Amino acid sequence: MNKVLIIDDALFMRKLIRQALEPFGFEINEAENGLEGINKFNEFNPDVTTLDIVMPEMDGLEVLKRIRDQKPNSPVVMITAVDQRESMLKAMKLGVTDFIVKPFDEDRVISAVEKAIQITKEMTK
Repeated sequence: MNKVLIIDDALFMRKLIRQALEPFGFEINEAENGLEGINKFNEFNPDVTTLDIVMPEMDGLEVLKRIRDQKPNSPVVMITAVDQRESMLKAMKLGVTDFIVKPFDEDRVISAVEKAIQITKEMTK
């Protein structure tokens, strides 16, 4: 079973992402801010992390940097608002796997997570 960590400060967004992924058998864990997200990342060891950019305690870009420092090839899907273009460019330079713009379609979340898992499998062959 593939594990997904959802890091987003909005409870309703975490629920939407969870509801999209759980029917496909993903094991889900959640964090409500960036600092908690890093701690859960280390404990849960997810196959894919979904990550918001704007969050309290630690923003998504800092979380992404720390994930890259710890596990450079760990797939991260950024899920963020349209007005975050500059942050999205920074995330691309840090090697984010994919972007999803809020509001999103459930199918887009599923395909991004599955694509991230496939990329990881290809890299470990």
